[in-house]
This record gives sequence, C-alpha cells and structure tokens, in this order.
Amino acid sequence: VTDFDGFYTINLVDANALLVFTYVGMQSQEQSAANGASLDVQMEADTEALEEVVVVGYGTQRKSDVTGAVSSVKGEDLLQRPVTNALQGLQGRVAGANVYLNSGSPTAAPRVIIRGLGTINSDSSPLYVVDGVVMEDIQFLNPNNIESMEVLKDASSTAIYGARGANGVILVTTSRGAKTEGVTVSYDSYMSVGTLRKEMDLLNSREWLEVVETGFANTTKYRPNEPAPVFTKSDPTLFDSAGNPLYDTNWQREATRTAISHNHQLAVQSKSANSSVGAFLNFSDTEGIMLNNDLERWNAKLTYDTKIKEWLSFGANILVNYTKENGYEEGGGGQVPRRTMIEMPPIFPVRFPDGTYSNSRMITDPYNIESMANPVHVLETQVRNNLRNQVFGNVYFQFNIADGLDFKTQFGVDKQDRTFRYFSPNDLLNTSAPLGNASAREEKYLYWQQENFLSYNKTFGDSRVNGVLGASWQERDVFGFTAQSEGFPDNSLSFYRLQSGSVFGEPQSGYNSWSINSYFARVGYTYKDRYLVTLTGRADGSSRFGANNKYGFFPSIGLGWVLSEENFLSESTFFDRIKLRTSYGITGNTEIDPYSTLATISSGTALINGQRVNDSFVSRIPNPDVSWETTTQFDVGFELATSSNPRISLELDYYYKLTEDLLLDRPIPRSTGFSTIRDNIGSISNKGLEVSLGSSYSTEKFYWESKLNLNFNQNRIEELGANNEDIFPGPGFVSGSNTILRVGEPVASFWGLKRLGIWGTDEVEAAAAVGAIPGEAKRSTEREIIGNGLPKWTGSFINSFRLGNFDFAVDLQFVYDVDILQQATHSIEDRTGIANGLRTILTQGWTPDNQNTQVQQIRNQGTSGQNSQVDSHWVADGSYLRGNLFTLGYTLPNDFVSSLGIQTLRVYGSLDNAFVVQSDGFQGYDPEGSSNDSQFGQNIFFFQYPRPRTFTLGFNFKF
Repeated sequence: VTDFDGFYTINLVDANALLVFTYVGMQSQEQSAANGASLDVQMEADTEALEEVVVVGYGTQRKSDVTGAVSSVKGEDLLQRPVTNALQGLQGRVAGANVYLNSGSPTAAPRVIIRGLGTINSDSSPLYVVDGVVMEDIQFLNPNNIESMEVLKDASSTAIYGARGANGVILVTTSRGAKTEGVTVSYDSYMSVGTLRKEMDLLNSREWLEVVETGFANTTKYRPNEPAPVFTKSDPTLFDSAGNPLYDTNWQREATRTAISHNHQLAVQSKSANSSVGAFLNFSDTEGIMLNNDLERWNAKLTYDTKIKEWLSFGANILVNYTKENGYEEGGGGQVPRRTMIEMPPIFPVRFPDGTYSNSRMITDPYNIESMANPVHVLETQVRNNLRNQVFGNVYFQFNIADGLDFKTQFGVDKQDRTFRYFSPNDLLNTSAPLGNASAREEKYLYWQQENFLSYNKTFGDSRVNGVLGASWQERDVFGFTAQSEGFPDNSLSFYRLQSGSVFGEPQSGYNSWSINSYFARVGYTYKDRYLVTLTGRADGSSRFGANNKYGFFPSIGLGWVLSEENFLSESTFFDRIKLRTSYGITGNTEIDPYSTLATISSGTALINGQRVNDSFVSRIPNPDVSWETTTQFDVGFELATSSNPRISLELDYYYKLTEDLLLDRPIPRSTGFSTIRDNIGSISNKGLEVSLGSSYSTEKFYWESKLNLNFNQNRIEELGANNEDIFPGPGFVSGSNTILRVGEPVASFWGLKRLGIWGTDEVEAAAAVGAIPGEAKRSTEREIIGNGLPKWTGSFINSFRLGNFDFAVDLQFVYDVDILQQATHSIEDRTGIANGLRTILTQGWTPDNQNTQVQQIRNQGTSGQNSQVDSHWVADGSYLRGNLFTLGYTLPNDFVSSLGIQTLRVYGSLDNAFVVQSDGFQGYDPEGSSNDSQFGQNIFFFQYPRPRTFTLGFNFKF
C-alpha cells in the first residue's frame, strides 16, 4: 500500500527477495529487490479476465464458458453497509434481483424476487444453497463469512436444481482456510447509530382538539336529527384551568430511540502443504429504533480441508448459529405500536405524574376516543422473545478417478430449534387487558441432503468439456407444539409459568415431512474458446405432489458465441470480450404445504355440554393429479468488455418467463362439503430487460469504478382456470379484498373505487342521490384497478473511488413506475376525531371555502360515523431515489502498520439510508415496504416500522 503520492517502503529480511505486486483487476508484477534502490511499478489491466471462475450448480465454470445469466457479488461488497443479514447487502447489486427491505426492524426478513413474481399460492423466494447445502432460512447467516454470492437467473443456470429452481437460485460460498501457506488473523469491528430518518406530519395537541371540536360541530350535518355533542376541556389531569392541554406528546419520538449496534468478527485461517483450516467467530448486537426491539447473534464456523492421498480429499464445514431477538409484530392491523405511535392523541403523556402509564380512555371529557394502550407502554412491557439454535454444514470426500474426472460424495444437514415466547400484560387496553396472555411455541426443523456426483473437466486440443452427473436425496421434517393461557393474578411470571393462568387455550402440536429424490446431469462444451453449448437436465420426484405426478423432468439448453475470439476481432486491442448467449429451458416450483394434494383429517376437541370431547373431520379433498408449477424461460444475452482505460463492461439480457399450471385453490360446488380443491390452473408471464453497465478508470494515484444496474419487468396474468374468473385473494380490509387477480393484468393489482373528488355545495342533489352530502368523498360506482405494487423499473448506480490511501463509495438506488396502497389513510385521514391523524385533515380538509381538495370534511367518527373505503386517494406514486450508502475509508500507511506488527489496517465511516426523494402523495416513512404477508401484497401497508438512517464507524485489520 502506497501513500498519497505513490511512495512506499518495504523492510526486507532477505535483500535478494522477489517482490510480487498485485491489485484486483490488474496483472501481477514481479520485481527482484535491490537493497536501497527505488522500484517504480506500473500496474496494467488484467486482460485474462475470461479465465475468471464463477460458482455454478454443483461446481465451477470459467466465466467465458458460461451460457446462462449468472451474476456474482463479492463478499466485501455485501459488507459495505452495516447489515444483519446478507440479503440486505445484496440489494441493488444484481440486475433482475429485487430485494425488498419491507421493515426497518433488525428481526424482519427481506423479500427477494428474481425476474418477477411468477406464482400465486406457492412461495416466491429463490432457492438458497450455502456451500452446496440448501439453507431454508438464510436470514440469520453471518454475512461476514461470505466470500461470494452467485445469482442464477435463467433456465440454463437454474435447471440443474430442477423442481426448486423456478424462482431463481442464490449460491453462497463462505470462507474456508487460507489460500496461501501460513497463518493469518483478521479482526473486523464496527459500531453504528441508527435514528428516525423522518417523522410523519401529524396533528399536535392544539390541532387535534380543533379537529375534535369541529367534528362535534359538524355532527348535525351528518346526523340532522341528533344534537351536536358538547365540546369541553375540563379533565384536570389533561388540561389547565384555562382549558389548555398540559401535554403535547410526540409519540413517534417517544416510541423510538437512538439505536446503538455493534459487530465483531474474528477469523483465523491457515494453510499447509496438504491442508487448510479456517476458524471464525462472530458476535453482533443490533438494536431496532423501536423500543425493546433487538437482535443478538453468536456465530461460530470451523472448516477443514485436506488432501489425504493424491487421489483422495476430505473436507468439513460446520456452522453453529445462535440468535436471540426481542421481536416485533410486523403483520395485522390491530392496536400495535407502529400504529398507535401515529394514532394515540398527543394530549396524553407517556406516564402521569404518579408513574401510571396513560391510555386513550383516561379522560373524563366525552371524546369517545378509540381504545388503545399507549405505544411506549406496549413496547416496554410486552415480550416477544425468540430464540434460534442452528447447526448447519456438510462433509465430503472427493476421489480423483482419472485426469479431469472426480467423484464427490457429500452429506449436508440444517438442524434448527426455534422457541417463541410471548407475554402481554393484563393492563394493555384493547390488547390483553384485563386477563393478560402468554404462550410458548417450540419448532424443530431437520433438513438433510445426500448427494453423489461425477465431475469432468478436460481440454482436448481446441475443445474443452465440463460435465456433471449425479443423484440427490433430500428430506425435511418439522415438529412443533404450542401452549397458551390467560387470566394471570399479576404480571410477574410472564411466560415462565403458563399454569398460573386461570383460562387455558387448547394445546396444539403438529408434524409434517417432505422428501425429494433427484437425478441430474449437465455437460458444457467449448470449441476454440468461441462456440459454447450447455445441456442440463434434472429429474425430480417429490412427495408433495399427487400420486399420478410424483416425477417431473426439467431440461435446458444454453448456447454462446464469443465473437472476440473470431479472427476478425481477435487482434483488436480495444475489445477484451464480446459474447452472445441464449438459453431456453424449464424449471419447477414445489413450494406448497406437504399433504395438500391428499385427503387429510383434522383432529382436536370440541366443547359439548360443558365438556371437551374428541372430534375429527375430513379437512381437505384429494387431487392425485396435482403437479408442480412449471416455468419455461427464454433468455438472450450480450456481454462486452474493453481493455482500454477507462475500461467499459456491458451486460444485456432480455428474458421471457411463462409459469404454467399454477398451484391454486380452485372453487368447487359446496355440495361436495368443501369450497376449494388444490389444482393446477392458470399461468403468469414475466418479460423484462436487464442492463449492467460498468466502467473503471485508473491512473498512478487514482482509481474509479462505477456500475449501473437497471431492470425492467412486465408481469401479466395469462390464464386463471377454465373461465378466467377474477380472484380476490386479499388482504381484506374495510371494503373487502384490496387486490385482484385478473387475466391481462399484473399480479399485485390494487382493487378499489376511484375517488373523483369531494361533493361540493353545488352538487347537493347529486350527492343525495347516492346517500352523500357536500364534504364527503365522491367515488366511482364500480371498483376498478387503481394501482400496482410491483415496480416496472428498478436500479442502482454504485461508484467506488480510491485516491492514495483514501477510498470513497456512493450507492444510489431507484425505483420507477410503481404504486403504494396506503391503507393507513383509512384511520388517519378518512376517519377523524377518535384518534390522531395527518395534519392534512386541517390544512387540506374540505370546507365551504376550500372545495378543490381530495380530503373530506372533518367529522367525528364516534358521533357521525365515517366515509372510508379503499379508493384511488389512498394510492400514491411509489417511485423514489434513495441515497443508500456513502462510505469514506482510510488505509494506514504500510510502514506505520508494519511497525505495529500489523499487515493492514483500514478505518472507515459510512452513512446508510441518507435520504429518499419520493412523491408528495406518499405520507409514510419509507416508500419501500409492506406490512402484510400476502404473496401479492407488495407495497401495501397499514402503518410501517420506520427504516432508520444509520451512521457507522469501523475498522478492519489483519496480521
């Protein structure tokens, strides 16, 4: 490492040593040392980038030989920001892979969609394979151990995973032993501070009281036969003698905090002539900005690789992961803190002077406020304690049978024990009062896989062959049980003594299992480094499908042409690589619940004559013909790279995906005793364009690398059953399902009325004809599609700079042409008087003097009812530009750190989620989010967990 001016000093033990100068993306340079002499070295771009090896299913390939759409992200790029899981760091780094951080909680799981949403009832998540073993829950994998992540997007790359590859595959390679002989020790650490990036614009105490008073006065407009209620401000615990409120509580600030987090990673790696060892230990403690929400993780990993004989190698990779979280309720629409910190009236304090928590009913004035505990009370006393223990890893033996021919047998396991403990005290109004409730749930997961495969890599003159042939067995078992009770004498025992409750819930337990038996093959052929072909096939048999369709076959073909190796371009000094590739193939989706194709019997107990008796009933009708969803995908790609300075790289992909035989619950006549049956009906298409444009520029003192990722995707429902009937899948809300599945439209289409304005004083008769009066919302008579929650355009622009010992990174992310359904508008603008709401109620609300508005006239819901339905006024433009990350680092001079016995030492600071430029119509915390578990409910939320702005300081050193 040189100083700002390019100077360096090396202290040699051997004056005749050979110095090797290396830099990522540059050719290595070797110079013989001459004691006391000055050596000037000019690095040159590495024109052999075609020899780069990328990880693919069941092995590796030269990047130049890959015919599929594969994107690779290095581990250090994932860690540029403080992340609790690897998927956060992946956001924006791969064109075609959308990572949605739907919540700011450290315990929330990101949602990943690769090349569009192609399923309805099945899981849309990609398949995660870590060091060759499928990992079901990658959320808690330690990102500090990751060396690279490969995202497989098209059929040529994913067909090797057959029935589990339809949603894409993410391959994760973790760190192992040292790559060069000797021992290295590294330690990385950071501390971060998270704060609330923005506040929603709510009414203060004075304004809220004005809304209540105005609503009372307007009662006779909506209820002409009822007198207007009397508005008072006389409660002495909340008002002074002049009627002024004693409190003006900002509940957003009270329910959130400055979150302090820290992370520590220690790695010891060694290598000898025939073996290598890696030992890794990680501890992280991540606070959420909501009170009492945090995630603590301990992670230990040990790897061992050795060559026992010239023909036999052995390796083991064992990971032990422990997480403890104070979780946060992410779904539902009840009185949860992310809602009540918006709706709790500001006239109440967190606590009264005697230390008692307030709630919304602690007032003598007749305001008829909605019942709710204050959010601080809930956050400080409710417990969501979740524990996870995971043992994950694999062992392998590899036999070198002949030159280029290897046989590998490996066994992998993912064992997880999860404990969920919940307690809600007996004094939380409208939540768990007056009894309190507690529960404990245990879940035990065991997944194992055993795989055997032959690998063949051989060069014959102008020909190069890469092949894989193998078999796989997988099985997953889950057992769980739950106990719950309520009616506790006090709150001291929490969930530790469920038997102390007076009312017991029915204990429940359950078990399910599935297995897959597979056979797979892939052969890749390259001729003269120019012409490429890859053939892949996998046969899968799954226990989850009907007796008549247990097995399926998933083939693909990939073709490539490296034009830059042709004679007419091979002598070019400008082009380093020009490549055309295309692929076509079929993959599947097995992700449905076990036994959902069988006739099943549910059992339990029923209360008859005051006594519990056993009961059982047929709960599902069988369908032995059910099979997997199949996704047929066509891809054509173009790759270009120059050898100039600046160096430019371009990768373009066009794809078309058609998912058929959708696994849906088809309606059947109720005379059968059932309402639906699981069947294969319907199809969805996704077509899109991916662009990845990169450049790098270097001088003696300066280096600049930039990358633009851009993705366009158009989703369309092609077929839904025999008659293409509309399906209303939810989530349900004040006026039914908020989404619709309709042929010709995209999944995640919002369904509601169109708000045409507000009835005016010159429209009294027209308003009366539909049961309305001036000041109420004017809506269409029929529902229609009012928006869509899946973006058409997503992208990022990432820049890295290096000047001397300084490095700087800028990460910008953007989304365009997408909508947000703000369900919260129902209770914080369309419904007034019984809870707090947006300031727009006052500033934009309809009055006889302000009729050109979309906000209804103030009324009091408790005395006059409400006029609230899902309509287009709730929908906002979801496009945004985010300042995702800014990082500044400094690597200390080599001569200084050498004197300390350290090899390298870098310090850095970063700012995450610095700013968001968004539409004026969006009223929430962050335009990226979702607060429901609906498969097609992206960008629908009924209040949010705020995503923090985070400041980080850290350092990395190695010796």
